[in-house]
Amino acid sequence: MSFEELMSNETFSGTILPTIKAVALALVVLWIGKYLISKVVKLIGSQMEKRNTDATLRPFFMSMLSIGLQAMLYITVIGILGIETTSFAAILAAAGLAIGMALSGTLQNFAGGVMVLLFKPFLVGDLIEAQGHLGIVKEISLFVTILNTLDNKTVIVPNGPLSNDALINYSTEPLRRVDLTIGMGYGDDVVKAKEVLMNIIKSDSRVVQDPAPFVAVESLGDSSVNFTVRAWGKQEDYWDIYFGINENVYTEFNKQGLNIPYPQMDVHVHNS
Repeated sequence: MSFEELMSNETFSGTILPTIKAVALALVVLWIGKYLISKVVKLIGSQMEKRNTDATLRPFFMSMLSIGLQAMLYITVIGILGIETTSFAAILAAAGLAIGMALSGTLQNFAGGVMVLLFKPFLVGDLIEAQGHLGIVKEISLFVTILNTLDNKTVIVPNGPLSNDALINYSTEPLRRVDLTIGMGYGDDVVKAKEVLMNIIKSDSRVVQDPAPFVAVESLGDSSVNFTVRAWGKQEDYWDIYFGINENVYTEFNKQGLNIPYPQMDVHVHNS
């Protein structure tokens, strides 16, 4: 059969030739689409790197972008080949819904991880309190945050509730206030006790003087006159100041003749 006869054949010109053209067009679109997708993903990745986007979030976002664009490309190619894409898209949507419902908790943790990485309520090395746990942030991933507690336990906190509930970040500000309650026995000199407490605070080189230290009578307890003691210091000196003041109070009160009381009970026995 000659070329002219082949081209004039109704079956060839009506069915086979359009199919060949559709396949050729689909292959061209597929090749160009893949090339453009790779360029777009690289361009967005370089822009994110220039803007110092989080290193954990960047590769994941680029991967999801690439998958989404390629899915759209393949659906376009299938449409060019003449395959009905409406039912195919419906199947994909139903499958996506089913997977989303099955992985709702995981997706919530993923969304929470993205929020944490974007808005940075805390950083690696910060001391935070969240979900009933107090610890230093060791690692932040897309699904969980890993804490090291002060007694060196590892706590894995899901990012979903971590991003939705309140948390305390103790490392945000450079200074932190140390609060103590010191008891003194009834009958001792209140003015002298306040002077001793203030001297203890001011003599500690780790305590800053701005904001100024504070000492005042807080309450009259069952067995003691209670003083509120407040001193400011650097974040890293918090526990040293806390324990140092307590130790110095015990030593100085004994030297100055001030009593640190302990609970007592008087029992009266009556003979009938």
